[in-house]
Amino acid sequence: MSSYGGMKERYFTPVYNYSKKSKKQLATCHPKLQELFNEVIKEYDCTIIIGHRNKKKQDEAFRTGASKKEFPFSKHNSHPSIAADVAPYPIDWNNTKRFYHFAGYVQATADRMGIKIRWGGDWDSDNDLDDQTFMDLVHFELLV
Repeated sequence: MSSYGGMKERYFTPVYNYSKKSKKQLATCHPKLQELFNEVIKEYDCTIIIGHRNKKKQDEAFRTGASKKEFPFSKHNSHPSIAADVAPYPIDWNNTKRFYHFAGYVQATADRMGIKIRWGGDWDSDNDLDDQTFMDLVHFELLV
């Protein structure tokens, strides 16, 4: 508690938890990604859309344009996966500002933890967000 002008205020840390589906997807990821996103969820509500993609899921992602890589060339295809698609929760696909904000939080958390990642909104990691040819705002991958 703090006191400001004689008034007491209470501060609390929100408690977020992954759903069973998110936990299942995160469990398919590399331990460093699990470590990172288990830290992120402590302060920022998010959902794990997918970790590992098998051939069927990767073929579908490629066919629909959600991925530029065919199986087995996506970072999602290794087991454990070295990529995860993660979105701020609740997901509003039209609110791209939330995705940029979330990515900044994830990147700062990864930096603090010493985990090297690349984000699908800045593939070349040059901090120029206008030079991308394929935007994948939910994609995070380990640089190994």
